[in-house]
Amino acid sequence: MSGIIRSDVNEEWAHSGIIEAGEFAYIGYCVGNIGKSIEQQVHGAIDHLEKRLSSIELGLESVVQVDCLFRDIWDIPLMEKVFKERFKGHYPVRKSIQTEFAHRGGEEGLQFQLDAVAYRGIK
Repeated sequence: MSGIIRSDVNEEWAHSGIIEAGEFAYIGYCVGNIGKSIEQQVHGAIDHLEKRLSSIELGLESVVQVDCLFRDIWDIPLMEKVFKERFKGHYPVRKSIQTEFAHRGGEEGLQFQLDAVAYRGIK
């Protein structure tokens, strides 16, 4: 499969953290600050996203879409506050979904995760 690059591969999970295909990069399972407040977890997920983007020479301004997963969908306003701070007007299209995470921390653990699509045409 030429033109597809998989990186940040986790064999145990059978998961690629980043897949580059053409002009687009797909970044999955961004989480951080698990067990802390929802606001801190959103910051942690964006930190994780930035780290992955940086590894393929992209930044937050290249993100065109995010899927946001919440344990409690009513935390969207806290996420929006963080997005305003972090994306600085370069807001991606987004979808928000409530889910029960399969994470050993239960309700006190993972509260937020995001997946993203970035466009390489912007450098």
